Amino acid sequence: MPDEPRDQSRDETGVRGVFGKLREVTYGMAAHDMTRYAMRTRASMEHLFILTTMGDLLGVPILPPYYSLRLLPYVVPQISTWKRRMLREKDLTDALF
Repeated sequence: MPDEPRDQSRDETGVRGVFGKLREVTYGMAAHDMTRYAMRTRASMEHLFILTTMGDLLGVPILPPYYSLRLLPYVVPQISTWKRRMLREKDLTDALF
């Protein structure tokens, strides 16, 4: 008999499925909060970097424009979201999350 394709639904409910679910639960218990914290920290560091390099867009002259212009090609995709975040009204509850 020629080789028949294996039933994929049976493999997912088998041993691989159990170990996959166990791995996801372990990740959720152990590393999910750390991952969210690392992503939040990275985002705040990127926004701080853009503020120091492109602060003159908001009226905060920190670096000479020469260095800002050299970094401009790397920062252009993020400028619109950065300006929206920096000019947004902030509330006390924003610091909690």
